[in-house]
Amino acid sequence: MHIAPPRHPRLLLLTIFLLTATEYLQSGMIAFGAGPIMGEIGAAPEEFSLISAMYACVAVAVIAKQRWLAERLGWRRFVLCSLAIFIFGAGLCATSDTTSQFMAGRIVMALGGGTFMTSSRLLVNLFPPSPSRFTGIKFFATALAVGSSSGPFLASVAVSHDGWQWIFVLLIGLAILIGVLALICLPSEVPHHELRTQSHPVMLMALVAGTFFMLYAFQRSYYDFYSDLPMLLAAGLLGVLALGYFVRGMHAGERPLLHLRELCNKRYWAGVSLFTFCYALMGATNYMLPAVLQRGLGFAWETIGPVQAAGLAATVLTWAVMSFVVPKRPAAKQYYLVGFLALSVFGWRVSSLSPQADLWTDFVPALACYGVFVMLVLATTAMHTFREVQHHETVFSHAQQLKNMLAQFGSSLGIALATAGLQGRMAAHYTALNGRFVAGDPAYGQALHTLTESLAQHGAAQPATVALASLAQALGQQATLMAGLDYFWLVGLVGLVGAVVMVGQRVLK
Repeated sequence: MHIAPPRHPRLLLLTIFLLTATEYLQSGMIAFGAGPIMGEIGAAPEEFSLISAMYACVAVAVIAKQRWLAERLGWRRFVLCSLAIFIFGAGLCATSDTTSQFMAGRIVMALGGGTFMTSSRLLVNLFPPSPSRFTGIKFFATALAVGSSSGPFLASVAVSHDGWQWIFVLLIGLAILIGVLALICLPSEVPHHELRTQSHPVMLMALVAGTFFMLYAFQRSYYDFYSDLPMLLAAGLLGVLALGYFVRGMHAGERPLLHLRELCNKRYWAGVSLFTFCYALMGATNYMLPAVLQRGLGFAWETIGPVQAAGLAATVLTWAVMSFVVPKRPAAKQYYLVGFLALSVFGWRVSSLSPQADLWTDFVPALACYGVFVMLVLATTAMHTFREVQHHETVFSHAQQLKNMLAQFGSSLGIALATAGLQGRMAAHYTALNGRFVAGDPAYGQALHTLTESLAQHGAAQPATVALASLAQALGQQATLMAGLDYFWLVGLVGLVGAVVMVGQRVLK
């Protein structure tokens, strides 16, 4: 698509920044506030992961249609329409009282906001190949870092004031600001009809159905594996067949919805696979961190948010260092090695936390390592994945679309696996701990007696009953903590394995 150079380059840079930051803010804030949101709308963990899967399915569909729509509406109208739909969906979420209402709001948000990251990266190409384009890339990457680090803090402020709805009010305000900027700085031209990509509704339905069946099979595999194994296998098979039909269709025609034939190179698919893995890991980690800190260690929401923001500020610092070092030392392996080793340190440091841990001295350094991993690995992969497709504007656009489609899939998969894994490990640890929660156990009897006497001295009504309830609550809290620490021990192992793999690979170098 040929578009004239931007008339307002500074406003365009700000638009790129805010679109990217909004994408990472909304995912980070909703993952951080998952617990309070589930409590307010009455959603079970498996229902919340289903909402995430529905969001991903819709987002995948609109990302696939992103260029098709932009070619017919022009950048200005396309972004404005996306923002309007996103605002409507955020409003539905903010006013929802039930799981079904919240799901409807998230689906509408996906219709509008699913393309934010893709659009912001493609808007960089409105700058001609020059230092201005690299400046656009720096704004894009900086927004990723700022959005990732700010999400937990802003969500904690909303949740700690009993107003999780403010998460969506903030998103609405950002969307309105982006709309004003888009109205001023984005071009409205559309390409000639013969240059536009083609689409077919059956192909799009196959894509949506395949994505949903695959995510549904993964999401329900923990809950229904033994009782409904044939149904899960059938859903997974249908998903594979539907996605296979979509891929086959993308190889036909001169102007398909996505140019998959031109993307068949090892570098691109290695990079996209690594992106998908990273987004799955990030989705799971964003869900697990507040569960461990708030439900496992008992820290207040207003304490957790600033601590997470301080730790994740390492993403901004890492990008500042990278933007200076990479032009002089562009080889990828060194950044991958440091990034995955930092992930390993993060996982094992968090897995060693105890109820006596200090957030600022024990947790913030560990989370800073996670921020180093996110920026080093994602930024390095972005720089090397698209090297062989960046010279053709249409193919580059489709490469970005496909990467972000798989990122949505990976993020939703990560949340589903974290939800199921946390419940499973909690149940296992609760069963083991509950074996000591019996009248004949000396430690249990001593704890109950001591707590009952303490409550009686402070004038508590029915001190024995209150003491029993307090011990039961402590039992659940300890099971949650141990389950979360299991996850982070696994993250540490994944980081170590990832470092070995990335040093040995020869594709992204």
